[in-house]
Amino acid sequence: MEETLIPLNDNSAKAAKSPSRSNSFGSDKDISLHEDGEDNTLDYRIHAKHGQNAKTLSLWHDISLSHIDADTGKQTEYYNFVCEIPKFTRKKYEIATDEEFTPIKQDEKKGKLREFKKGDIFFNYGCFPQTWEDPTFVHPDAEGCRGDNDPLDVCEIGARIVKCGGIRPVKILGILMMIDEGEADWKLITIDKDDKWAPFMNDINDVDEQMPGMLDAIREWYRTYKIPDGKPPNTFGLDEKFMNKAYALEIMAECNHAWKELISGEKVRKMGDNNGHTEEVKKLVRKLSTNSLAALGTNLDEHDFPDTGDDDDAPAF
Repeated sequence: MEETLIPLNDNSAKAAKSPSRSNSFGSDKDISLHEDGEDNTLDYRIHAKHGQNAKTLSLWHDISLSHIDADTGKQTEYYNFVCEIPKFTRKKYEIATDEEFTPIKQDEKKGKLREFKKGDIFFNYGCFPQTWEDPTFVHPDAEGCRGDNDPLDVCEIGARIVKCGGIRPVKILGILMMIDEGEADWKLITIDKDDKWAPFMNDINDVDEQMPGMLDAIREWYRTYKIPDGKPPNTFGLDEKFMNKAYALEIMAECNHAWKELISGEKVRKMGDNNGHTEEVKKLVRKLSTNSLAALGTNLDEHDFPDTGDDDDAPAF
């Protein structure tokens, strides 16, 4: 008997309200990627450029978290995923958060370029722009661990292989709380809005129903991927459960708010001298905040950072 797939009702994912005017870019329209330096070297960088004038953009700061329809200019129910590591590859590319315009580079350790020794990753891996896991904040579900000082990590489980630096609109499905060497390292589970399975997936339970074994495989990949480097397995909070879409949106809202404080300099002003944070953490935040302001440059005043919206189902970022 032939199986018939019927799209689920997605009443929990109402489109968020239209955003205020912003200097951020809401989609990949007119954005191109430019390579600087030679591949497989420490100098290799991927920069995002916009328009005929090839204005350099920051993939972390200048791409909006919420996806904007390029034709209508209206905010959609989707979110912009920036791919750092395409599926079926192993080079450990990442946004260089401490460099001007935050290009993508291949991570290095002691002068050597890093790859996943475990092998190729089997999903598109990257981050959400305009988010930041605050290293001075301990989430109550994070086993007492502070944020990892990076944008929120994203696993995109669709069929498309997204190129390094590519920007794709995705649906939020859920989230996993991973503990990575004593730091909170949330993993968002998403699917490309144009993937053939996207109409049938609207929350984390749908992933188990439509792609049995996928979530377990993702968890085990993250648990074991550092073992070939001689490190112990990673651990997970929340009884190793993948939390649902509503929970994931709460974490996204928190990290979007943290990013706003970082790039405005408000975070540094709040830290003070006697708030219990180590000097090492303070230096990390100050350096990141300074470089973030430099990346935004004179356009900072043109950015509009609205508070999270009052839609009960889908926060507006």
